[in-house]
Amino acid sequence: MSEYTVNAKLRQDAGKGASRRLRRLANEVPAIVYGGKKEPLNISLPHKDLVKDLEDESFYTSIITLEIEGSGSEQVVLKDLQRHPSKPRLMHADFMRVDATTKITMRVPLHFINEEKCHGVKVQGGLIAHAATELEVVCLPKDLPEYIEVDMLAIEVGHSVHISDISMPEGVESVALSHGEDHDLPVANVIMPRGGSQDDEDEAEADAEESTEDKSED
Repeated sequence: MSEYTVNAKLRQDAGKGASRRLRRLANEVPAIVYGGKKEPLNISLPHKDLVKDLEDESFYTSIITLEIEGSGSEQVVLKDLQRHPSKPRLMHADFMRVDATTKITMRVPLHFINEEKCHGVKVQGGLIAHAATELEVVCLPKDLPEYIEVDMLAIEVGHSVHISDISMPEGVESVALSHGEDHDLPVANVIMPRGGSQDDEDEAEADAEESTEDKSED
């Protein structure tokens, strides 16, 4: 698991006006730290530092050390991020405290491997359609994975990979599956593109060639 340390400072002023001034005048992102047995803390982070950290996919699923000026350090995960709807601007961030003995629920990205070697693609001429790009899991902080791999190698046309087919890292459980088999949804399918299979195309070409030969003989 990647390790990140983010510098922050306490902010005394609350409200939309204070947050706007913070973004405009100090180029900082207002944020909140909550959870555990402590009171929530209003903090701010340098916009440029947070933007740089967010370039790494693993930042979203890592335990982050917040070094808060005047308050000490906090072990947290990023739980929510608000972006400006039309500008490359971060508006607000939510960080949740974690401790080693309490399980947390997080969304983890799915990494699909062996897609080019997939039987349904390479042999049968199909296409892979992703039904999900992330999976909600529950685990202890130490077991939180940066991503979860989904192996597409043996999947054939007309078949799907469901949540239950995924090999979960040790100590990690799917939230969906904890609700029962009805929630065992597909995360990817191998489908045949419109226009039919390669066999159909080959057969059509053969018929066309035979027709041409017949006409030549006539």
